[in-house]
Amino acid sequence: MGLEKILSISGKPGLYELTAQTRGGFVAKSIIDGKKIAVNVRNNVSLLSEIAIYTYTEEVPLGEIFKKISEKENGGEAIDHKASKKEQEAYFAEILPDYDVERVYQSDIKKILQWYNLLVKNDFTDFSKGEEKTSDEEE
Repeated sequence: MGLEKILSISGKPGLYELTAQTRGGFVAKSIIDGKKIAVNVRNNVSLLSEIAIYTYTEEVPLGEIFKKISEKENGGEAIDHKASKKEQEAYFAEILPDYDVERVYQSDIKKILQWYNLLVKNDFTDFSKGEEKTSDEEE
């Protein structure tokens, strides 16, 4: 399972895994405690696979940023999302040096670090967007 099944639900802490669709929305399971909740179509829901971060040249998918953090930390956790603003910005600049400082806010960086650490703590390390396209470059 890649990031296409991981959700952020506005007004609810943590991340959720999409488990089933219903007539009026869907059922999601908390990654933190495993509790299932019914989510109405009126809730503001974001799929992590659809989130991207602005750079000066392009938008980088969140999955790629998670992969870069994972490579930097050898699969371990990143710095704490409660670290100081300067520490978080310096850390994020190491991961994505050309991120657009005007459009990527401190709260965005904090949320990215929090989400990454939450996923790693719960043994989620597949940061792909879903079905990976195979290439013939390995020949």
